Amino acid sequence: MPFAPINGIHLYYEVQGKGPPLVFAHGSGGNHLSWWQQIPFFSRHYKCITFDHRSFGLSQDNRESEGRRAFADDLKGLLDHLGIDQVAIVGHSMGVRTGVGFTMRNPGRVKGLVLSGSNGGAVNEETYIARGQRQESTQPLAEGSLRALSPGFVTEHPEMAFLYRQIMQLNPSHPRDFLAAPPVYRGSTHERLVAAGAPILYILGEEDALALHRGIEIAASLIPQARLVRVPNAGHSVYFEQPERFNQEVFDFLTEVYPPE
Repeated sequence: MPFAPINGIHLYYEVQGKGPPLVFAHGSGGNHLSWWQQIPFFSRHYKCITFDHRSFGLSQDNRESEGRRAFADDLKGLLDHLGIDQVAIVGHSMGVRTGVGFTMRNPGRVKGLVLSGSNGGAVNEETYIARGQRQESTQPLAEGSLRALSPGFVTEHPEMAFLYRQIMQLNPSHPRDFLAAPPVYRGSTHERLVAAGAPILYILGEEDALALHRGIEIAASLIPQARLVRVPNAGHSVYFEQPERFNQEVFDFLTEVYPPE
């Protein structure tokens, strides 16, 4: 199995297909296996790189873990290890932080950025107001609910919901605050993303119970080179629930900004 010595750890990765390099960065409920419905499609056109973030899947962390703060630098180390300069990135939820962090720190290396189920840290005062309003009105989900999938999908496709759980359970457990931002942090990424210049595609499932819908709408409006696609009848993990729609939206975007050879 391929592991790369990156920043004091051994990072697990896989490479499939030929063409311009395309990275897939998974969310906190997944690992490199999450993209099983994307890689067969995109590997016909791109060199697809999947990996396990540190402390996910097969990638272990070290005792002095930097956790999520190291994600973007880990991706840089992996791409440098593979001899890849320019790339497009598809990130979901937690993986959006990796893609955004890498893009801001390495301007010019990212040709296109797909941000699924997250605002990518692009916020304004309206975002904080909308976030506060949602916290006041949010009802707790039933015990055992899969927050990353829409209730209708879980009911209609129990076998897929089972698979989602099985992939998720391959990850080690993490503290509840593993992905929490510093409590006093109120910065925004949008100015640095604008300066980086990479075209951005936001993808939002209209039944997403995790992401703040208004927050993603605001993020897309703050970045001139960004666009937003809403997917009906899909929850947080559009890539998993509606892979054909997800793949086509991403492919159409990449064909425009980062075309296959």
